[in-house]
Amino acid sequence: MSNAALQIAELRAALAAQTARAQAAEAELAQARALASCTEAMIQELKLEIAKLRRDKYGISSERRARLIDQLELQLEELEAAATEDALAAEQAAAQDKTSTVRAFTRRKPVRKPFPDHLPRERVVVEAPTNCTCCGSDRIVKMGEDVTDTLEVIPRQWKVIQTVREKFTCRDCEKISQPPAPFHAIPRGWAGPSLIAMIAFDKYGQHQPLNRQAERIAREGIDLSLSTLADLIGHTCVALAPIHALIERHVLNGGRLHGDDTTVPLLARGGTKTARLWTYVRDDRPWDGGAPPAVFFKFSTDRRKEHPTRHLAGWHGVLQSDVYGGYNDLYLADRNPGPVQSALCWSHARRKFFELADIKGTARKGKKVAEEISPIALVAVTRIDAIFAIEREITGLSAAARHEVRQQRVAPLVNDLHDWMLAEKARMSKHNPVAKAMNYMLVGEGRWEAFTAFLDDGRLCMTNNAAERALRGIALGRKSWLFTGSERGGDRAAFMYTLIVTAKMNDIDPQAWMADVLAQLPEMAVSRVHELLPWNWKTATELKRIAA
Repeated sequence: MSNAALQIAELRAALAAQTARAQAAEAELAQARALASCTEAMIQELKLEIAKLRRDKYGISSERRARLIDQLELQLEELEAAATEDALAAEQAAAQDKTSTVRAFTRRKPVRKPFPDHLPRERVVVEAPTNCTCCGSDRIVKMGEDVTDTLEVIPRQWKVIQTVREKFTCRDCEKISQPPAPFHAIPRGWAGPSLIAMIAFDKYGQHQPLNRQAERIAREGIDLSLSTLADLIGHTCVALAPIHALIERHVLNGGRLHGDDTTVPLLARGGTKTARLWTYVRDDRPWDGGAPPAVFFKFSTDRRKEHPTRHLAGWHGVLQSDVYGGYNDLYLADRNPGPVQSALCWSHARRKFFELADIKGTARKGKKVAEEISPIALVAVTRIDAIFAIEREITGLSAAARHEVRQQRVAPLVNDLHDWMLAEKARMSKHNPVAKAMNYMLVGEGRWEAFTAFLDDGRLCMTNNAAERALRGIALGRKSWLFTGSERGGDRAAFMYTLIVTAKMNDIDPQAWMADVLAQLPEMAVSRVHELLPWNWKTATELKRIAA
C-alpha cells in the first residue's frame, strides 16, 4: 500500500472515530437534557402536590395559596410537555448511536387512571399467525391474549332525524287516519333537544358567544346563522321556565341563604356601564340538613338596595353575606313578613388582614416589605386561622353537634380575638390600615353580633364562600364574552346560570340534564315537572342505570 493510500485510510479511521465521538456526545447531551427536563417536571409536580396538601390542611380560604396552585398547574403543563419531547429526543439519539454507553434513566411518567367502565369498548383483533414463527408448523393453539386499551374520541356527528307519520284512509267511510305529531322541545321542532342543550351550555356554561359557535358549526359543514342560534336561546328560556321557577321556590323555602353579587359589563350608549348579577344560594350540606343544594341568580343594571329587597320579598330567615348596606332594609324590625337576621362572612374580614400581611403580594406591588408588612395583621390572620381549623373539623356534622363544638372550643377563641382587637385598636391611629380592618368587624350597629351569629346556630357557616363559589364561573367568563348586550340579555344569563350552577352543585352534567329535560318536558304533566329537578333527575337516572 502506498503512503498516500495509507494516509487516506488513517484519515478515514480518524473521521469515523470523530463521528462516533460526536454521536456519543450528542446522545449523552440529549440524555442529560431529558433527565433535567424530567427532574424539573417532577419537582414542579411535587411542589403542586405539597401546595394542594397544605390547602387541604389549612383550608381553601388562603388567597396566596390559591394563586400559588394556579401558577404551579400552568407551569406543570409546559414542563410535562417539554419533558416528553426531550425524552423522545434522547431515545432517538440513543437509537442512532449504536456504540453509546450513556446510562439510561427511567422517567417518572404521569399516572394514568383506568378508563371508566361505562365507555363502550370496540374490539380490534390483530390477525393471528397461522404457523409457528419458530419452526413453521401449523399445529398452533390459542393460549391467551394481550389487550392494549387506547382512548379515542369520535368527532361530534350531525344527523337529521326524520319523523314519519303515515296516513291511512278507510275503505268504508273514506276518512283519513294519522297519528298525532309528537311534541318538540321548541315549536316546529327543527332542532333536537341535544343540539339546543349544547348551544345553551356552550354559551353560558363554557362562555362561548354565539358568533364563535356559529363559526365552528360552519366549519363542520352546517350553516346556522347567529340569529338562528339566538332564536334557540330564546326558545330554551321559555321551555325551561317551569324548572327555573321550581328551583327559585326551593331556594326561597330555605331558612338560611348565602347572598352575594358581582359586576357585569353592560353594553350602553358610548361604551359599557357596570351592571350586577346577584346570587342566592341554599346549601345545607355543611350541617347535614338534607335539602338539595340550589341557587338562583338575578340581574340588575346597578347595585341599589331595592334589588335585594325585591329579590327576597316574602322571605325571612338568616342571610349570610358581606358587609353591604344594600341588605339593610331586610334587617328592619317592621319588615313584612319579618326581619332577616344577618350573619357576616369571616373570609371577607380575614382578607383585609391578609392583604396587610401578604409579604409576597406587597413585594409584587413594588412596596417596601419592611414598611408595609404589619405584625399585628399577621397575628390577626393567625388567630382567625385557628378558628377556621376547628370549623373544618365539624363540616358535615349535625347542627346540634356543630353548636356544641362551637360553644366549647370556638367561642373562647372568638372572645379572645374580640378583646385583643379592642386593646390593639385603642393604641392605634384611626387612619392605621390595621385599625380600619378591625373596624370592619367591630364598628357598626350589630356588626360584631352578626359576625358571631354562627356561634349560636349550628346551621350557619362561618363564611359566605358558597355564594362566592357560585359566582366564580361568571368571573372567569367575563374575559370571554366581555359584556352583556342588553338588560334582557342579562336576565337570560341569570336564568341560565341558575340552571347550570344548580346542576353542577348536585354533581350532574348540566348539558346532559338540560337535553333530557327538554326532551321530556313537552309531554310531561304539570304535576310531575318536579321530577325533572336536578336532584330528582339524578336519583332517577342512577336507579335506571342500576336496573339496566
